[in-house]
Amino acid sequence: MNASKTSDTKLTNLFLDMLAAEQGAGNNTLDAYRRDLTDFSEFLRSSGQDFAGAQTQGLRDYLADLDARGFKSSSVARRLSAMRHLFRFLLNERIRGDDPAAILSGPKRGRGLPKVLTISEVDRLLVHAKTLTTAPEVSAPQRLRALRLYCLLEVLYATGLRVSELVSLPRTAARRDARMIVVRGKGNKERLVPLNEPSRQAMADYLAAIEALKTEKKKNAANSKWLFPSSGESGHLTRQHFARDLKELAAAAGLAPRLVSPHVLRHAFASHLLHNGADLRIVQTLLGHTDISTTQIYTHVVEERLKSLVRDLHPLAEK
Repeated sequence: MNASKTSDTKLTNLFLDMLAAEQGAGNNTLDAYRRDLTDFSEFLRSSGQDFAGAQTQGLRDYLADLDARGFKSSSVARRLSAMRHLFRFLLNERIRGDDPAAILSGPKRGRGLPKVLTISEVDRLLVHAKTLTTAPEVSAPQRLRALRLYCLLEVLYATGLRVSELVSLPRTAARRDARMIVVRGKGNKERLVPLNEPSRQAMADYLAAIEALKTEKKKNAANSKWLFPSSGESGHLTRQHFARDLKELAAAAGLAPRLVSPHVLRHAFASHLLHNGADLRIVQTLLGHTDISTTQIYTHVVEERLKSLVRDLHPLAEK
């Protein structure tokens, strides 16, 4: 392949094809890489460079530009990771004869703890969402939307699914006798996740409301293969739509919207399980983490629990 005649866009596409085919990267991961590399390409182009000919100093200049634009160290580190992966790919494919990113060092950053809602705060969200489903003087479509939000919340807190996994659940996940659901996660890998009774009941009530609205207008929703259908391109509810509804619910429940998101509820699921004695390996499996090091961000919860056990139960502990 002649590198001089290969555009950054083509090289990016080749790189993303490799990630999808060989590493099983999901759509969200591929979209993130594409955004990062497009921004990097635009910076290089402004100084007459491209992926095929960029030198280490050009990469350093880009990292400095990100810092000047006010990017957080975590965001700069992610962009650097994308660059490293790209140039390693170009080297392996013999599109380049060197790797200009090999000697770069990233910003130092501490590993922050995830934002987590307390059990009482999650309860407030669930109680308020449930109340909206029985509010008087609301139209049938409004009640359906409230039931959908309550169902999303119950299933998310019961399973700890990624938001992309949650909104794309098939309708078959809502079988009344189902005790487990099969989830297709990152890299197209499947895992079994248990359901509790509140989440099963929430799904049953929500589907019953859809059936009750089987008018011509709602026919597509009633016959959709998705549990949370939508008229959009994907056919199911989008992550962004759910996130907006969740922030509106948080505000109505008296919680700060900036502290509430689908991902924060996923964190709450994991943290609350560990706080109550769940094994870290089990939580790893439920979350769909390939490497337990990803799950170990929650070990602060385990450490605090162990400290409290020693404090409360050890015979020589100070009372």
